Amino acid sequence: MLMLSVSAVARAEIPPPDVLIRDTVHDVMELVNTDRGIVANQKRLLGLVEAKILPHFDFDRMTKLAVGRAWRDASDEQKKALTTEFRTMLVRTYTNVFVTYPDPKIEVKPVKLDDSMTEVTVRNLIRISNGQTVTVDYEMEKTPAGWKAFDVTVDGVSLVISYRGSFADQIKQAGVDGLIKTLSDKNLAASRPAAQQKAQSN
Repeated sequence: MLMLSVSAVARAEIPPPDVLIRDTVHDVMELVNTDRGIVANQKRLLGLVEAKILPHFDFDRMTKLAVGRAWRDASDEQKKALTTEFRTMLVRTYTNVFVTYPDPKIEVKPVKLDDSMTEVTVRNLIRISNGQTVTVDYEMEKTPAGWKAFDVTVDGVSLVISYRGSFADQIKQAGVDGLIKTLSDKNLAASRPAAQQKAQSN
C-alpha cells in the first residue's frame, strides 16, 4: 500500500504538457518583463534559456530525428557531438526569438489528455506587437522525467524535418564528421560579438 501511495504521488507531481508549457512561458516572460536588461545581454539571455526552457526538451531524440538514417551508423562519440552542437544551435535560435519579437503575447491551448497518451501536441498562438500571429506547436513525449518536447513546428514547418534535409545533404558530401564540423563552425561564428562578425566578413 505504501509503495502504491508513493507511486500515485509521483504521477500526480508530473504536470500535464500544456500546463508545463504555460508555466514555463509565464516564468520566462515574467523574468524578461521585470528585467528588460536580460534581452540586451547575450550571456544572461543564454543563461535564462538554459535554466528555464532547455530542461523540457529531449535533445537526444530531436537530434536523432534530424540526422535521420545516418544516426544508426554514427559512433557514440559522433552522436554525442551531434547532440551537443544541435543543442547549442537551438539555444541560440531561442535567444534570437526574444530579440526579434519583443513583448509577445502567448496563448497556450489546452490539451485533452488521458492516462494512455504518451505523445501529444501542445499548440501555442504568439501575437507579436506588430499584429502578426505565429503558431508554434510543441510535439511532446511523456518520459520518466516528465513531458519533454522532441520537435517544434512554427507556422506548419517542423524544425526537425527542415534540418533533416540540409543535414542529409551535408552528410552525403562530407560524412557525419563533416556535419559536426559545419554545426560547430556555425555555433562558433554565432557566439562571436556582432562587431567582430562584421569585421571578419569585410
